[in-house]
Amino acid sequence: MTRTLTPSDERFHALLRTFEGRPAATAGRAKDVVNEPMIRHWCEAMGDSNPNYTGPDAIAPPTMLQAWTMGGLSGHTDRSSAYDELFELLDGAGCTSVVATDCEQEYLRPLRPGDTVTFDAVIESVSPRKTTKLGTGHFVTTRMDVRANGEPAGTHRFRILKYAPAARPQTAGPETARPQTAPQRPRRPRPVINRDNQGFWDGVREHRLLIQRCTACRTLRFPWLPGCNACSSPEWDTVEASGAGTVYSYVVMHHPPFPAFDPPYAVALVELAEGVRIIGNITGVPYDKVRIGLPVHLEFLRVDDTLELPVFRGGAG
Repeated sequence: MTRTLTPSDERFHALLRTFEGRPAATAGRAKDVVNEPMIRHWCEAMGDSNPNYTGPDAIAPPTMLQAWTMGGLSGHTDRSSAYDELFELLDGAGCTSVVATDCEQEYLRPLRPGDTVTFDAVIESVSPRKTTKLGTGHFVTTRMDVRANGEPAGTHRFRILKYAPAARPQTAGPETARPQTAPQRPRRPRPVINRDNQGFWDGVREHRLLIQRCTACRTLRFPWLPGCNACSSPEWDTVEASGAGTVYSYVVMHHPPFPAFDPPYAVALVELAEGVRIIGNITGVPYDKVRIGLPVHLEFLRVDDTLELPVFRGGAG
């Protein structure tokens, strides 16, 4: 959603656009060559058992493209000042919060163990002022061109929203409070339902957690996909999860506070008894007591009048 721009907005956006085309990193170099341990860790975390990622002729999963360019906690010394200067301008305009919105990747050649990864990054675009449910600000898109041993390997576009948080609704004081008109709680974001995952959400409405199963090789998969990632067969049926699982990994969300969410809370990658993994909230256990290996069991939480979600309650159930 774009609001009508005032002249001052147009001048500010014109200033922001002077950063388009400026380098964010030049002649960057990955801290490590493409290597089997990182590939293995990635595949284990993603639950991806594709045989192309193991053995003497292994390639790296294409979606790892950005991972090889990350600078870790110490960062990269080849980063330019343009990105910091742009952020200072946006901070000065009140856009002090940031959230990652999406990324796009294009693959030109596979990456293999031993490849040396280099890259250049450029600030590709800065949007006009936009108004979202989080607040008002500007989308900044960075394009990274990745090379392997000097050859083009892929392109990674990363988009963030730098925004001024929307004001929270003010509740009335005691002298003006109207108990009969309590402020309505904001609704949770709606899940994106399409032809590939419609069956999963149909199951949730019936309080069933359904896992896809390839009818050709019998491999279970989650999240739902249009084809098997083990044998590529498009044919599948479903099995119903028992609901038992353990916490495989987790994070505790503290900031920023979004409408309809009350941080801090724990979000976990749960390994189900069937062997697949699913992301969900942990309930029944204080957020600071969640641990890897914690037994959990499935339950369904109604968050508003039209949305119910699978969550996991701590304890053996």
